[in-house]
Amino acid sequence: MVIAKWIVAFVALYCFGGFVADAIVPSTSKQHLWNPRWPPHAKFHNGQTMLMGIFAGSISLFVLFYFRPLTLPLLLLAAAVSSMYWLSMVFSPLFPGTAWYDPEFKDETKRPFGFSPQQLLTYVLCLLLIVAVILAVRSV
Repeated sequence: MVIAKWIVAFVALYCFGGFVADAIVPSTSKQHLWNPRWPPHAKFHNGQTMLMGIFAGSISLFVLFYFRPLTLPLLLLAAAVSSMYWLSMVFSPLFPGTAWYDPEFKDETKRPFGFSPQQLLTYVLCLLLIVAVILAVRSV
């Protein structure tokens, strides 16, 4: 279960990445928080999402590293909490008018394997959580 714990911790740390990408890194934050074409309410929800990632990642890390011993139910709780941020990204395109990137940034958005970067990262991190849960369940 140790490997599963560290996989979940890795994914939980990435929950802080939304804040870094959307507010700090110049090449990506210009598409989000610092995009002058975004209306204030869109920026409000961007702030909401960044904070949800920070809160989910923090709770997940707290559960993983505070409780001793780390039991399977606690690991599953930590995985579920960190997955909320990533699963919300997986299902966000179901809402009308959403996209993984704004059309104005289409030409500068790299598309590894045909996905936008955050889309690929989201799928990889969700897959890692699935692997962690399988490893944890098999270890008990």
